[in-house]
Amino acid sequence: MNKVELTKGQIIQRKGDLNSKVYLVQSGLLRSYSIDNKGREHIYMFAPENWIIGDSVSPQTPCDLFIDALQDSVVIQKKKEVVPVTDVQKLINRLEVLQKRIIRLMSASAIERYEHFLETYPDIVQRVPQKMIASYLGVTPEALSAAKRMRARE
Repeated sequence: MNKVELTKGQIIQRKGDLNSKVYLVQSGLLRSYSIDNKGREHIYMFAPENWIIGDSVSPQTPCDLFIDALQDSVVIQKKKEVVPVTDVQKLINRLEVLQKRIIRLMSASAIERYEHFLETYPDIVQRVPQKMIASYLGVTPEALSAAKRMRARE
């Protein structure tokens, strides 16, 4: 277990890294994402304070995701093999959020996905650019703007 201070924009994991870690965010905001063969970023998850973020591959397998700091942050870095019992519930909560997100991406409208984003991450909407929220939701920034306009009319 290791406390690490990060600066905004600092990349702490790159696709292909081995022995990737798990990070518990004490302060700040992190994100994990992939980059497709056209150079587009696809945000997998955000991790505000008290959330855990990491790649789900085993420590000996090259990881799939980049992880960086969206704000100056302080994290507790842990080896994947050592996950304390106190963090098990946080991991279960993270898996539940991700499972619901995948189901929503397969079946919900852009406005429904945005509303769920606001429920899940109520403090993030003011902390990240709209293009990152659109990436997370799997829509274009224009589709997100249209969904927000529709929501405002309701």
